[in-house]
Amino acid sequence: MESTKSESYFVFMNYDPEYQRLLNDRTKRRTFELDLYLSTKHNEVLARTLEPGSYKKTCSLAIVDGFSVEINEDQVIYISFFSCFLL
Repeated sequence: MESTKSESYFVFMNYDPEYQRLLNDRTKRRTFELDLYLSTKHNEVLARTLEPGSYKKTCSLAIVDGFSVEINEDQVIYISFFSCFLL
């Protein structure tokens, strides 16, 4: 039976050379590009792994390549397994 109670979880992504490149260049333009890159990447990971409307991304983190998402217990195992394969 699928759990319906949502809780907040942090998902941390594996090494990504594009993230490192953008993070190391601290110009204003690159900071904007980093934010856009991470937000898009994190949205794509969620869209590929979870059903639409079954989650709520609350933020993307730039200091580490990760994001916060409200999901249920059953989705935690699923996204933790598949997020390491999606870049």
